[in-house]
Amino acid sequence: MNCDKENIEVCSCNIIHEDIVNMAKENITNATSICNMAEFFKVLNDPTRLKIINALMLSEMCVCDICAVLGMSQPAISHHLKVLRQSKLIKYRRDGKITYYSLDDEHIKPIFNQCLDHVDGK
Repeated sequence: MNCDKENIEVCSCNIIHEDIVNMAKENITNATSICNMAEFFKVLNDPTRLKIINALMLSEMCVCDICAVLGMSQPAISHHLKVLRQSKLIKYRRDGKITYYSLDDEHIKPIFNQCLDHVDGK
């Protein structure tokens, strides 16, 4: 991405297109939803959490499995799992002494894949 200020396109007129402005004002997403989306993206603004989501896209896993995949300690992974769980991105189930984690719903995988396609230029 080029951040050179000389390459930024700037509108040189002062005309307001009333029809476009009115349409946008009527249809723009409400503030509550925008704030919730910002919180969602804040949670995803961490490479470790994205790696956890990516791993859980492949299979349900326990904490030990995730630690082995990412090469991280259990306390570090547990902290990230808590954040992801509180944000309803992942869920868990217990089977005896083992807790298994998985994606919370079908929306997570397409969001991840669309973002990946975007950054990879697809």
